[in-house]
Parts: sequence; C-alpha cells; structure tokens
Amino acid sequence: MYPSGYPPGMDSRRLLRTSATALAAAGLILSGCTSGSDAAGTPASSTKAKPATAPTPDPALRGYYAQKLTWRDCGVPTFQCATLRVPLDYAKPDAGEIRLAVSRAKATGPGKRIGSLLVNPGGPGGSAVGYLQGYAGIGYPAPIRARYDVVAVDPRGVARSEPVECLTGPQMDAYTQVDQTPDDQRETALLRASFQQFAAGCEKRSGKILPHVSTVETARDMDVLRAVLGDEKLNYVGASYGTFLGATYAELFPGRVGRLVLDGAMDPSLPAVDLNRDQTAGFETAFRAFAADCVKKTDCPLGTESVAAATENLKTFFRDVDAKPVPTGESRDLGESLATTGVIAAMYDEGAWPQLREALTRAIGGEGSGLLALADSYYEREPDGTYANLMSANAAVNCLDSPASFASPADAEKAVPSFEKASPVFGAGLAWAALNCTYWPTPATGRPHRITAEGAAPIVVVGTTRDPATPYKWAQSLADQLASGTLLTYEGDGHTAYGRGSDCIDTAINTYLLEGTAPKDGKRCT
Repeated sequence: MYPSGYPPGMDSRRLLRTSATALAAAGLILSGCTSGSDAAGTPASSTKAKPATAPTPDPALRGYYAQKLTWRDCGVPTFQCATLRVPLDYAKPDAGEIRLAVSRAKATGPGKRIGSLLVNPGGPGGSAVGYLQGYAGIGYPAPIRARYDVVAVDPRGVARSEPVECLTGPQMDAYTQVDQTPDDQRETALLRASFQQFAAGCEKRSGKILPHVSTVETARDMDVLRAVLGDEKLNYVGASYGTFLGATYAELFPGRVGRLVLDGAMDPSLPAVDLNRDQTAGFETAFRAFAADCVKKTDCPLGTESVAAATENLKTFFRDVDAKPVPTGESRDLGESLATTGVIAAMYDEGAWPQLREALTRAIGGEGSGLLALADSYYEREPDGTYANLMSANAAVNCLDSPASFASPADAEKAVPSFEKASPVFGAGLAWAALNCTYWPTPATGRPHRITAEGAAPIVVVGTTRDPATPYKWAQSLADQLASGTLLTYEGDGHTAYGRGSDCIDTAINTYLLEGTAPKDGKRCT
C-alpha cells in the first residue's frame, strides 16, 4: 500500500503520504498491537466514555518524563528546536535511549494560551518537523496559532530522529523501477529479490532500531513529550497514518486525551491484506473522479468518450510502457512502475489533476519526464539522486505493526483477481506490492484490533467521501469503534479534509480545538 498523509505537491505537505510503501516498497499501512499502558488522569466528560484508572508510574521512566527540553534556534524563522530523550525499548528502559527531533512555533497571541498542539502529517515516515516548519506552523488558522504552541516530533526512525536507512540512492532508483506486475516466473523472481534486498538493507543499516519503531512505541514517545511540555492532556491533529497513531495514543492513555482530531482516518481493526485491498479501491474511486473530470475537457489525454474508455486507455498506456519504457531526458526511463506511481501521486489532491493531464499527454506522446517528476516527488527523491527515508521508515513501521499480507508470491498471485475487482487500473500492481513485508527481518509485534479507548474525552474523526488513500468507510469504522468518537464528513475529493478549502470542515475543527466543543456526530460538509 501507499504511505499516508497529506497530498504530495502541496508545499511541504509532500512530506506526507498514506499507507504502506508505494509500489516500490509497498506493504500494509498500519495496524497496531493491543498491549499498552493503563490510562492516567481523569478524562473529560463524554456521553460514551467511562472513567479511566490512573496507573502506577514506572520508576524506570521517571527520568524521561522529568527531563527538561533545551530550546534553540532552528535556523528557520519563528521556530525553535530541541531534542527529546526516550528509551529505545520501553520493556527495558535501562537498555539504551534514542533522541528525537522536536520543533515548535510558540503561541503568537492574543488570547490565553491553551497549551501545546502536537501535529503529525502521516506516513508512516512523513517528517512531522518538516511539516510543521513548512506548513502547519505558518499555515494553520491564525486563531489556532495564537492560542497553541504548535509542536511536532519526528517519530523514531523518521527523518531527523535516528532514521531507518535501507538502500543507497542508486539502489532505490533500481528498486522503484522493478516491474510490479510480473508476467512470468522470471519477473516474479526479480520482484521477490527486490523485496528481499530492501529488507536485508534495512537490517544491515538499521538493525538496532528496526525492532523498536512500532506505532505503540511512538505513541508512548508522544506521552513523554506531552509531560515534558507541561501539558496535562494531549491535544493533537493527526492525518492519515497519523490517525492510527492518535487512536493508539488514546487506547494507551485514555485519561490523557485532550482534543484529538483524526483526519483521513484509518481502521485499526483490519488485517493488512484488507487494508491494501480497500486502499486499492480508494485509488480507483479517485481515478474515476479524475477521469470523469478529464473526459469533459478537449485536451484529455485519455479521450473524451467516457470514464470506462478512459480507464481502458490508461490500462493500455501502462501495458505499453511496461513493454517499452519511454525516455525522460535522464538515465531513468519511465516504465510501468514509475508511471503508475506518478498517476497515484496525483490522486491525493484534485489540484494536481491539471499537472497529471499534461504529464499523461507527454508520456503517451513518448516523453515521460512529467510522470517521472510526480513519482519522484512522491518518493521524496532529490535532484541529486538521494532519497529521504520516507519509504524505509514506512516499511519498517508497517511491517512491525501488523503481520504481512501474504506468506509467499503464490499467495499474492492468488489475490490479484480480488484486487483487480477493487481496481481494474491499479489492482494487480498493488496486490503484488503488498508482498514486501513477507521478507521483513523483524517479526511483527502488532495485531489488527478494534480501538475503543474507553474513558477518553470526545475525539473527532474526519472522513472524506472520495479519499483515495484512506477510504471513507475507514473513518466510519474508527468513529464507531471509539467510545467517544464523533464522525465529521467531507463530501468531496482528495486526501484528508482540514485546511483544504471547506469552511464547514475548518470551522467545526477550529471550534473544537479552541473551545473543546466537538461537532455533532454525523455532521456533513461540502
């Protein structure tokens, strides 16, 4: 599956993605384990919540919870940075520690400061610090920034926080070009070998941290940060995978839940294969919306006849570049895998549709640089050929959070028809992409399960009806699971809803963050 988060191409928001690792490194997307700490503190009232019980603090963690952050200049105007210490292994707090990058934009005023607002853009693997400094810390509504210190921490294994590393730049280039729709045993063997090489590279370069980048451990890091920031409760806005992280926090620490917004929600109860198949259907829904818009335009590269015809034309294009990649003006030609990733990248935000039309027009005409640029943006590939660690961290977290979708290539092949039913365009590639965790060197510690977070204050779950990466039914499911969940619906396109142009959505969320009043369960916006 694809990584979660806000859409690529939106300023710094390209740092975020949606579920597992894109076609080149795909797998599951989330799922976490049911174990965790008891709650602490007294929850705010809720019609569906029950009182939480305060735990006995672990003496071995007191030093972490009592630490003081030393804030310094980040080199980015208006932001401060610090380093947070957390244990490598919460089961063995004395067995070493890791250091996490933290940044904040202090409340600007006027008005009484409410506290800290932690933000996470998704992934897993998206840099929260990069998102804060590039968007949230300056782009969130002024009333929110006036009364909250907006804070971000790069999760363990991500970006500035002891990042998981797997492949070199040239190796990643090769990895992203491997055929994801094998036509014979030789191509199947090459695909399997690419996943094995990726996993082996992660173990070789990041073996120490690899068993300790689960969502549960990151949620526990968030609680350490909450305490160190001096907040009794955690106030939080999480997008896409960030919703799973937020829900996991609520499960572990329901009594410490303040105001939680879970935007572009994930369903923690689903096994990896179902998550991948559902997301495949989500991309199909988004593509059909794009195609319906495209065929109305005289310059649509997929024709102007119908959505069905446009679908067949895109499938034909993918088959053509699979058989004969097209040049891009650089050493990498555009084959089916990179072309598919380029198209999927544009599905996250309808604002990217004009760029996709132009890129497809050029690619169908034999020049693939436009789709390659979209794919590179998605993979966070720099012009010098280096990659951010998004895909490495994405696989590391996902493969730890839930058992693999498939036990073998034969299982993936058997699943192809059901994936193609979900999406005639993307199904085969996404079915095979879900094979990546099969070869992961670290056993999964999480299991799919329902999250109820009994005792938590009201939690706002946001779903977009035509979200490509986190299907709307996931938001419906999570809101239903959470004892204090309330569902806020955006009837529209694109991935996530907050800050994407709906005054109705933004007003509901801002009111909740500023006043603590959750929108009525079932509220719908356009």
